[in-house]
Amino acid sequence: MIHVCSLAKLHETVEETGHLFLSINDIVSEVEGMVTPGEAHMNELLEFVRAWPRSAPLVIHCYAGVSRSTAAAYVTVCALLPHRDEFELAVRLRSASPTATPNAKIVSLGDAALNRNGRMIRAISAIGRGRDCMAGEPFQLALD
Repeated sequence: MIHVCSLAKLHETVEETGHLFLSINDIVSEVEGMVTPGEAHMNELLEFVRAWPRSAPLVIHCYAGVSRSTAAAYVTVCALLPHRDEFELAVRLRSASPTATPNAKIVSLGDAALNRNGRMIRAISAIGRGRDCMAGEPFQLALD
């Protein structure tokens, strides 16, 4: 089970063990003074989630729980369920979170790292932008 939450709800949602901290900004192209998600970040994420023992939930969060975390959650389910259809997984994400607007750069990096040949990018594009909000509500994605 993967849980996604905003940073504001982190302490009521997760134990403080087994963390991976990726210091990236919610941007899709280079901006001076900001950290653009890159291949090294994606490699760290994939290494971390592939080593996850699944004996306890995995919590993924960002500041608002809308863009970076939902993109990382989508990449995670695609990585852990390699034979599942990308669109089906994107629809599952949308059903779990009407506000999810996955960061396109993170999705693109995941698509390349997982050799999905643009299918992840097209699937996220197909579900469209999520409902506007100040912060997303915590949600779960099952790995079945």
